[in-house]
Amino acid sequence: MNLVLQGLDATTDTLLRIAALANPARVVHLGAHAVRCEEVAYSDILKANIELAADGACLDATFIAPGRTLADFKLVAMDMDSTLITIECIDEIADMQGLKAQVSEITEAAMRGELDFSESLKRRVALLEGLDAGALERVYQERLAISMGGEAMLAAVKAAGLKTLLVSGGFTFFTERLKTRLGLDYTHANALEIIDGKLTGRVTGTIVDADEKRRTVEQVCAGMGIAPAQAIVMGDGANDQKMMGVAGLSVAFRAKPVVRAQADVALNYCGLDGLLAILG
Repeated sequence: MNLVLQGLDATTDTLLRIAALANPARVVHLGAHAVRCEEVAYSDILKANIELAADGACLDATFIAPGRTLADFKLVAMDMDSTLITIECIDEIADMQGLKAQVSEITEAAMRGELDFSESLKRRVALLEGLDAGALERVYQERLAISMGGEAMLAAVKAAGLKTLLVSGGFTFFTERLKTRLGLDYTHANALEIIDGKLTGRVTGTIVDADEKRRTVEQVCAGMGIAPAQAIVMGDGANDQKMMGVAGLSVAFRAKPVVRAQADVALNYCGLDGLLAILG
């Protein structure tokens, strides 16, 4: 088994100190802030010890089979809010109504898996009733930012020939703009109902919950003529777990503990481009 250690400001001394705990046959430097430890004798106990030490040093630690590269995959599927982008769009829209704290509380509980996602979405969207639709453009222009390393990661996966899917429990207003801005291949999200320039407090069509996200990944894979095992799926919240569960490689980005626990890769400190060192 290989072990990749990386951190935004990781020093060589720190990387080698943690690497030594794994007793690898070789250590390969992957740029200034990452190393790959090769021929590590994996065990659950070693994994737990390495992750504890790495977390204390603000490093991400990933065990991965030797030889895995981006070429093993054909699709990268991503959640949007708090994964590809830094914000939860619905929370920022609610801020325009003076309701951010109330909506954020519901969002956090849903992402931890404590509330049914569909019901939580309906509750949150209902609070937006009457808001001028221009608030959506304000959120996009003033508050939405791509997560650290996101554009570098996308450039690399597209250069390697992978397709990209943005599948979100958020809203089409944002996914469609990101599709154009970032050159994404596929998007799927919820549609906010707008009448006479005002939000009605409802969504139209099928709600993109955990099951719909999984179905979307499977359907896009089927349309591409590939198996879900050829997909990398990235997410951060409980409603991402089902689509991550069908992937060939699941990546938890700044994720809730319940999501990190099931993921193949957890990026807690690096940007989204941390994937590139792991599959380099």
